[in-house]
Amino acid sequence: MAKSKKKWSQGVTENSDALDLKEGVFTSNDPKKIADSLKHSAENSDRRKSSPFRSAMSMLNFYINRAGEQLTKKQKGTLEKAKDELRKDFGRETRR
Repeated sequence: MAKSKKKWSQGVTENSDALDLKEGVFTSNDPKKIADSLKHSAENSDRRKSSPFRSAMSMLNFYINRAGEQLTKKQKGTLEKAKDELRKDFGRETRR
């Protein structure tokens, strides 16, 4: 029996109630572009329930967790670097 419905997680990513995401944001090979797009979406949303930083980071983590094993090592690395870029963009860098 073939599934005709999309997975619920794909629906959340495509139709987030909190953020209006630019199409293909997570497929970019540039972590800075991903972070900038998420930041822009979070700051311009009037539906989010937490800070722009938390909303953007939550959406990024959600995508990484839901995509799971479907992500290549390169894609996952790019998305992990996007987390660092988001922290920089919001002035939340961790000191090491």
